[in-house]
Amino acid sequence: MDLKIRKKNEVYLKIITEPHINVELAEYFTYDVPNARYMPQYRNKVWDGKIRLYSPGTGELYCGLVDYLEEWCNERGYSYEHSDCDFYGHPHEINELVSPEGIVDFVKSLGIPHKPRDYQYRAIYEALKYNRRLLLSPTASGKSLMIYSIIRYHVNASRKVLLVVPTTSLVEQMYKDFEDYGWNASAYCHKIYAGKEKYGVDSEVVITTWQSIYKEDRKWFKEFDVVIVDEAHLAKAKSLTGIMTKMHDCKYRIGFTGTLDGSHTNKLVLEGIFGRCNQVTKTNELMQQGHLSRLKIKVLLLKHKFVKFESYHHEIEYIISHPGRNKLIRNLCRDMRGNTLVLFNYVEFHGEVLYNLINNSVGDKRKIFFIHGRVKTEDREKARQICEQEKDAIIVASYGTFSTGVNIRNLHNIIFASPSKSRVRNLQSIGRVLRKGENKNQATLYDIADDISNNNLKNFTLNHLVERVKIYNEEKFDYEIIEVRLKESYD
Repeated sequence: MDLKIRKKNEVYLKIITEPHINVELAEYFTYDVPNARYMPQYRNKVWDGKIRLYSPGTGELYCGLVDYLEEWCNERGYSYEHSDCDFYGHPHEINELVSPEGIVDFVKSLGIPHKPRDYQYRAIYEALKYNRRLLLSPTASGKSLMIYSIIRYHVNASRKVLLVVPTTSLVEQMYKDFEDYGWNASAYCHKIYAGKEKYGVDSEVVITTWQSIYKEDRKWFKEFDVVIVDEAHLAKAKSLTGIMTKMHDCKYRIGFTGTLDGSHTNKLVLEGIFGRCNQVTKTNELMQQGHLSRLKIKVLLLKHKFVKFESYHHEIEYIISHPGRNKLIRNLCRDMRGNTLVLFNYVEFHGEVLYNLINNSVGDKRKIFFIHGRVKTEDREKARQICEQEKDAIIVASYGTFSTGVNIRNLHNIIFASPSKSRVRNLQSIGRVLRKGENKNQATLYDIADDISNNNLKNFTLNHLVERVKIYNEEKFDYEIIEVRLKESYD
């Protein structure tokens, strides 16, 4: 055999082969990192802008890339064989006891008050049958129900579960979802984030943010049999990847994400540490099936007088401090009906300005909340719960706290007050407004964009709008572009 493949542990495969094949493998599993040229390490010439997923020195490759390895061998005519590892088993090990019919019966036995959808059953089956999977499932597809079902299965099998989420708000929300599904979460689950105990915990399930645990050593992670990561696209961050590679003995690895950023490199890293990617369902399919609100996107293209900027940051400073632009957003919030979420990037320079403008304009007539990283998790959760009961509330929130995962079923409008070209951020933010609520079937996104161009010289953020429109087209969203001549100020 040209290559002998076995598991070194639950993180890496060990490949034994000839030196020239080692070199070929190293070249094949080397990729350019998107936008590397903008990173300090690259500019300082301490890094070449590439990521290497195979080490010819050690013969190590992420376990989740075994399918890609076999495809590579087949394309080049190299023979290979797998060997069992006494402790870690076969690279293609599956759970023979799991069947589609059995999963349906098991989930029904949990007595969840919501009827699971067909694609949820399929995703749960995939995760339990193959032990490791990266499940691509958009916002409002019922990820918490899928995660809950997977956790209950493993807890029933006496396995200890680590559930990792990106924010403290999601720790609380996931815990509450489990209670809503009918589980006595206090008896089985322990929450970890700032100030919470993380040592000597004997609960079957630990729910935590990655920020709370990424500095822990391998010994801390050794007790877990199962790891589930929600919003797993964040696992491309070095800290979260570090968590996954410390869990050498953790056989069961499931990643959930609403969207990937389109980069082949990042997708391979995620598949390497979680397993092959499966598309569970798509946003437009959920809309067509009536599971999500219908979405209308109104791009408000603000026409400015031409200004030439030295850099992207100078343009951002100009945009977020423009009095006419900020008052237009204020007026939009004031005049719209329904619960409205305004998303911004910079707390002091933009968020506080918008909050004060809107608050002074609406007075005591409507409830208004200002949410950012320094607001306590408990207060964010209270604001979320209040808004679910309101009909005309306004939340002014930073992208970092409210663009991902936060569940408000009764949200009617969302405003992108700050420009972004990030596929992940935009799709995750749109997801906040898509959930259906009582008497709510329609949602509206107001995408505030800025045209400060002159002839063929386009400003930076106008190019970002082009990227967002590409996303809207790919996702088959209904949108229109409305040009607005921006005034220096508004009453």
